[in-house]
Amino acid sequence: MKRRTLLRHRQKTIDAISRARQHDWKVALPAGLITAAALVVGSALGNVHGPAIRPRVVVWSSAAVLLVFGVIATRRVSAGLGHLVTTRTITAAGAAVRLVTTGVGYLIIICAELGLLDVSIDHLLVGAGLAGVILGIAAQQSLGNVFASVVLLLAKPFSVGERIRIRSGALGGIFDATVLGVSLTYVTVRTDDGVLKIPNSVMLATAAGPIAAPQEIAADQPAP
Repeated sequence: MKRRTLLRHRQKTIDAISRARQHDWKVALPAGLITAAALVVGSALGNVHGPAIRPRVVVWSSAAVLLVFGVIATRRVSAGLGHLVTTRTITAAGAAVRLVTTGVGYLIIICAELGLLDVSIDHLLVGAGLAGVILGIAAQQSLGNVFASVVLLLAKPFSVGERIRIRSGALGGIFDATVLGVSLTYVTVRTDDGVLKIPNSVMLATAAGPIAAPQEIAADQPAP
């Protein structure tokens, strides 16, 4: 009875996520088309430095429409992709996809706005490049864990709730553990000594694989 209740609850959750994903795509498609139309109209008919008033009004109006509907389209597309990945993998993977998609979408909107308003981006690119290098060096370990989490989620060497054996010199040799969760930065496992949070980059460098439960080992052994 309890198993049926859990299965029914899981199916309801999947159906709710599916409906939300369909709604996200229904909103994202027209918002994306409006964003593209605003960019085309503003580039073709607008001129922010023109002597006439009408081209200025057109370009500023197009920039406002592009900003509003571009943000809506970005948020809906990232939510739709996040729901899609969540239903096929785990919640942490969906969160990572939403984060990356949102960042790329906002970057495209900023570049489109600057191009539409005829703003020189040479100095901005130089500053952004320097800032990117500094942030990359400062957050090297954190970014390594994030990218390692993506590899772990795609390769799936283990799953949540599985009993695994880990071989790693950095972690002190060989030990058995139960996977409790996988996030963007850590893999949480339970060992005989307690709960451990292993950085994803370290976990990616280990040799890990599932092991049979004691009941399964006893069942596979021939009877005397």
